[in-house]
Amino acid sequence: MDSDSTGHRDDFFGDTSARMREAIDLNGFHAELYEVMQYPRETLSASLMIRRDDGRLASFKAWRCRYNDVLGPTKGGVRFHPASDMREVMALGLLMTLKCATVNLPYGGGKGAVCVNVRELSMAELERLSRDYVRAFRALLGPNRDIPAPDMYTNERVMAWMADEYAHLIGYPEPAVITGKPVALGGIAGRTGATGLGAFLALSELQGRLDLPKKQRRFIVVGFGNAGARIAELLHADGWRMVGAADSSGAVHAPKGIDPVELKQVKSAEGSVTGAAGAGIRKLSLAALLKADCELLVPAATERQIDARRARTLGCRAILEVANGPVTAAADPVLRKRGIEVVPDILANSGGVIVSYYEWLQGRGRRFYSDGEVEDGLATRIRGAAREVAECAGELGCDLRVAAQTVALRRISAGIAARSVCPDMG
Repeated sequence: MDSDSTGHRDDFFGDTSARMREAIDLNGFHAELYEVMQYPRETLSASLMIRRDDGRLASFKAWRCRYNDVLGPTKGGVRFHPASDMREVMALGLLMTLKCATVNLPYGGGKGAVCVNVRELSMAELERLSRDYVRAFRALLGPNRDIPAPDMYTNERVMAWMADEYAHLIGYPEPAVITGKPVALGGIAGRTGATGLGAFLALSELQGRLDLPKKQRRFIVVGFGNAGARIAELLHADGWRMVGAADSSGAVHAPKGIDPVELKQVKSAEGSVTGAAGAGIRKLSLAALLKADCELLVPAATERQIDARRARTLGCRAILEVANGPVTAAADPVLRKRGIEVVPDILANSGGVIVSYYEWLQGRGRRFYSDGEVEDGLATRIRGAAREVAECAGELGCDLRVAAQTVALRRISAGIAARSVCPDMG
């Protein structure tokens, strides 16, 4: 495995940083851009302490990273996951910085996590943990400083607890401090399905660039959760055929197609997509599913699932990254050599943060946005960003990932130049 510039072995943060460095070097940006972007602005770790229902005291490692705030207050989700660590949080914070700049939002990037298996917590314990997270990171949070949102294994209920705890700490409600809240508490309609819808819109805008066939349109979703199920439903309604799906419990494959609405119902009842096996749908391993023929692969689960080894045997023609960092940096040259184009995460999954932006504006201005206004705003912003990335790829003769990084870094570089003593910073 390769080492990154900090001496750590190849990992998620090393991957993310290496890709950014590639775009910086390719475009001849000022050397100080990498100095500014190499490390987070601030990262805080904490030990969250909660009383379990049986009276025992339990502690959980937690982090909050404000990666970069050149373009605005930091924005990023909070995930509750047993594999989370500080390097992962830093990587996600960097990706959020680039993502917000790619779609031209007035935000920097941040991220947070708690190392916990939420399946082992009662609802009351989950609430205590959520509230203690806000107490632990109170100094970083604020509508003008750092704005959390949901991520893996957190949802609008968790965000409601966090927003309520913040209100208790400051003495009054502040709906703009947290996004992804329930509508009744200042949330915004359409936030839950925004990531999937944004990915669908980005894909539709890039159809010409991807050169996918119009008749034979098969896709596979790896990570059939909220975002994965949503993009599957939208693709299915648009005439695509889902031939495979996977979740944390297993995978299924059906060359003749699977109805994503029916699969969602099966997963809800059985706990996994594997419950749909039978009658033309067979169970198989994730490795085997990734080798199955399809035009589009949609990784929508966790990071680093497609490494160089798997990239050599993928059966797809294009990849739509709904998850954060599902493809490793080592896989990039393999995919380029094979002609497999990737719609990168910092563009493809930006729908969630775009709709969060409207929720933040709603909280700041105490003015409610209609469903139509939100959908139109999402479509306009993500389609515009997709066109800009495609144009940049044509200009530089590079792939969409490098182009998206370039679009983001140009904006960040201009922001640094505006406050820098280096006249050629931009």
